[in-house]
Amino acid sequence: MAAQPNFEEGQSTYRPPRFNGQYYRWWMKRMYDFIMDEDSELWDIICDGPYIPTQVVGDLPLTMTKTRKEYTDTDKKAVEKNICAKKILVCGIGPDEYYRISACETAKEIWEALRTTHEGTTQVINLRLKCSLPNMNSLMKDYESIQDMHTRFTSIINELHSLGEIIPWNKLVRKILSILPSSWESKVNVITEAKDLQELTIDELVRNLKTYEMKRKIDKERKEPGTQS
Repeated sequence: MAAQPNFEEGQSTYRPPRFNGQYYRWWMKRMYDFIMDEDSELWDIICDGPYIPTQVVGDLPLTMTKTRKEYTDTDKKAVEKNICAKKILVCGIGPDEYYRISACETAKEIWEALRTTHEGTTQVINLRLKCSLPNMNSLMKDYESIQDMHTRFTSIINELHSLGEIIPWNKLVRKILSILPSSWESKVNVITEAKDLQELTIDELVRNLKTYEMKRKIDKERKEPGTQS
């Protein structure tokens, strides 16, 4: 079993979350929040690349990169943000991950290298998306509890969400009702007729199903011989 994330690393609000090769999506979201809290412009640098001071040469429509001696105070502050963005990312990874990105010169290159390694290219993401979607249609097993079904369903939804597939919650409510086994048909009909599925939340639905599940269990125990003293 894979080790759980090191939550102690994130207890300090002054240190970036640390990534040691596992739970990339978990780290990525925490790193994004950390960077945005530090300075939202740093995130722009990670997404768009570093700021490079340039100047117009003569009367021609030609620009050239400035030398460090030609930097203005504004240029220096902008370049410092490039360095700061890279420093935060480097301080947020362990030794093994550092070897992967040691040749990267910019924060954008580091971020993209980690993303490609741990999440895959666009083609890989699309393939994972195609593999995840059919899993939503797998029926709940008769021996499976509502809690187990909900855990499995939530895991699939989170995977889809991480891949960029956002499904409206009212559609997810309908999907849960559709994957319940035939033994739940009467309860599904009651919910469908009594509730506004456009307003019914997933939490409310799951609570309703758990209550019914418990009632079915109690009724079954009462009917089985030898269950009463």
